[in-house]
Amino acid sequence: MNEILQAIEGVNGQINGVIWGAFGLLLLVGTGILITVLTKFFQISHIGLWFKNTIGSLFKKDVLSHSKEKGSISPFQALCTALAATVGTGNIAGVAAAICIGGAGAVFWMWVAAFFGMMTNYAENVLGIYYRRKNENGEWSGGAMYYLADGLGGKKGMKHVGKILAILFCVFAMLASFGIGSMGQVNKIVTNVSSAFDIPAISSIEVFSGVSLYNVILGAVIMALVALITLGGLKRIANVAEKVVPFMVVLFILGSLVIIGVNCNNILPAFGAIFKNAFCPEAFVGGGIGAIIGKVITQGFKRGVFSNEAGLGSSVMVHSNSNVKEPVKQGMWGIFEVFADTMIVCTMTALVILTAGGLDGGVFNVLTGEIAEGYTDATLVGGAFNSVFSWFGIGEKFIAIAMFLFAFTTVLGWSHYGSKAWEYLFGAKTTFVFRIIHVCTVILGAVLTSSLAWDISDTFNGLMMIPNLIGVIVLSPIVVKITKNYLRRKKGEDIEPLYNFDPDVQAAEVARVYEEE
Repeated sequence: MNEILQAIEGVNGQINGVIWGAFGLLLLVGTGILITVLTKFFQISHIGLWFKNTIGSLFKKDVLSHSKEKGSISPFQALCTALAATVGTGNIAGVAAAICIGGAGAVFWMWVAAFFGMMTNYAENVLGIYYRRKNENGEWSGGAMYYLADGLGGKKGMKHVGKILAILFCVFAMLASFGIGSMGQVNKIVTNVSSAFDIPAISSIEVFSGVSLYNVILGAVIMALVALITLGGLKRIANVAEKVVPFMVVLFILGSLVIIGVNCNNILPAFGAIFKNAFCPEAFVGGGIGAIIGKVITQGFKRGVFSNEAGLGSSVMVHSNSNVKEPVKQGMWGIFEVFADTMIVCTMTALVILTAGGLDGGVFNVLTGEIAEGYTDATLVGGAFNSVFSWFGIGEKFIAIAMFLFAFTTVLGWSHYGSKAWEYLFGAKTTFVFRIIHVCTVILGAVLTSSLAWDISDTFNGLMMIPNLIGVIVLSPIVVKITKNYLRRKKGEDIEPLYNFDPDVQAAEVARVYEEE
């Protein structure tokens, strides 16, 4: 058995090395650059427009109010559900790992990945709305599988190619939802909660090898909560997400601002270290100058993508359930999603680490790359919070709670992603089966100790991006066409809007707009 596991680990390592190596990261960032250039740097040239239509529209009734349309949710609920899945352990432990491996300079390259990732996410959501359709339950269904099958597959001689890529995407998405979207997140929850809130009376009882009774109880509680929410479908997930996500993000940002504020003298040196080490990394990273810079860039890109998931084609599956009609409007929410996830939350995490205790000491030493004794990349942020909130380890407990909320909501979001992939393969009437299977995987995350399961699910997570980005690149002219159509109408031109590729759906959506006006 060990030989089989070693063989699987070896094969998975090879595949993972390609997907999350130079090839995959160049494909991801390259797609973002392509969409950025084709849309004439939309994320900058129209920054006022997308801010106005996202954060600036939060108090508008049509953005916040719950949709009465079956299976549809408001644009804000779609954003919160997407953020629920993307704002996870990668925003805390992932950023810390990037800094520990690649130094402070990794943060700069994380920003670069997010800058171009904004437009990748924009393109995905534009295509998601444009190619979405009503399922057999009368609910909207959209995602990479639909624009691969109907968009890419609609091109001459590409019907079967589009269909095959759509099926592969769905298979990878389901497997990723069990791993990264469930077991991996729950494992992090249990590890952090059992460490920060240890109860010796039950944590000392070993149920089986390496697994305590505390782990089992935590897993059972989390499984019950996940079942209570996800078995109720998208609307229940969205209702929870719109309440929990803003609270957890604001809470983490406020806590981070306190840490950064206490260490305000280190803010400018921290930014200096980020920009300096991005191009002149410290020697601790190891290797020649080319290898050093390569490692720093790779870590920044990789952790940025892990955090915001731009290019994986995941969040588009919930954005497509929005009751919005304009593809570009939902695309702008995609831009804001990446901005909030990486530019705000991840930057807060990085500054907490780099300012806590000074740049040449504290929990992490920028000059030597050494982590303070007793800490790992997984507990680094908790240590930084403890440096200010030291009473009874309150800082570490705060991060444990934040990790719980971040990881728990990720499980909820990925439950929807996996169910939409299942729906495409087996029909909308059977998605309840998937949700039950997904709930059952939660307990496995609490008791499994082997890292192989996480490594394999990480690979499937990355495999999602290949068919998705093929679709985005091939259909990029459609994204540009829809964007130009929207901007021309914003200027007052009387032209027919582009809502959907299907003439019948297009006509119905146009008629719905006239009725509402």
